[in-house]
Amino acid sequence: MDFLVVGAGEIGRWIADTVSAEGSPVDASVSFADRDPDVAADAAATRNADAVSVDGDTTHDAVCLAVPMSAVPAAVEAYAPRAEAAILDVSGEMTDAVAAMREHAPDLERASYHPLFAPPRVPGNVAAVVDASGPAIDGISTAIEAGGNEVFETTPAEHDEAMETVQAGAHAAVLAWRLAGEEVREEFHTPVSAALDDVADTVTEGAPEVYGEIQRAFDGADDVAAAARAIADADPEAFVALYEAARGDRESRERHE
Repeated sequence: MDFLVVGAGEIGRWIADTVSAEGSPVDASVSFADRDPDVAADAAATRNADAVSVDGDTTHDAVCLAVPMSAVPAAVEAYAPRAEAAILDVSGEMTDAVAAMREHAPDLERASYHPLFAPPRVPGNVAAVVDASGPAIDGISTAIEAGGNEVFETTPAEHDEAMETVQAGAHAAVLAWRLAGEEVREEFHTPVSAALDDVADTVTEGAPEVYGEIQRAFDGADDVAAAARAIADADPEAFVALYEAARGDRESRERHE
């Protein structure tokens, strides 16, 4: 498979490495395109890959968009003509991505994948919407699984609603805790605060632009802020009610695991 990756950042390099890994079922040869040609050249230079122009006219069996979420619809329109069999994205938002692929690539195989991890923490879970299946997309799904990842099916609506909690809300809560807190000696940390401190370190080791894209794409932060305000304003009786509601949410999740 001739595989073009548009966007040569961490996620673009991850999908390139995944489909071109030794023993991969698609045995892909990879090309990179990036709005910064030096980034594409760097990604290609450290792999057996090529760098092609974002404005070029090369065509490829499959085109994978690894661009910021807000850029996916325009990228689908721009790159669909360069895909011969399949178009897919790994950007993290699915409703607009799938809609754009349906509009601009109606005759191609189509899929949206979301690796629910940063590439340094592979393997992990990968959410997948296979909107139009075929041998190319089936092979890519198999290649992702062959890398040790768990690929699970979802819908654009279910995925994007989940991201309000697991990404936008979670990141907002962790960043707010870090911003609101004061630095303390290590000995003062409790198991809860120590765990939060570790999570905050994980969140803040990434690129702020990526986390900003998540906040703009998904609701969730406002709900976290409202819940924090409710806790701050609660009298003893109201606090108990909020605490019990949180306990009930936890027990409900445990019953469904």
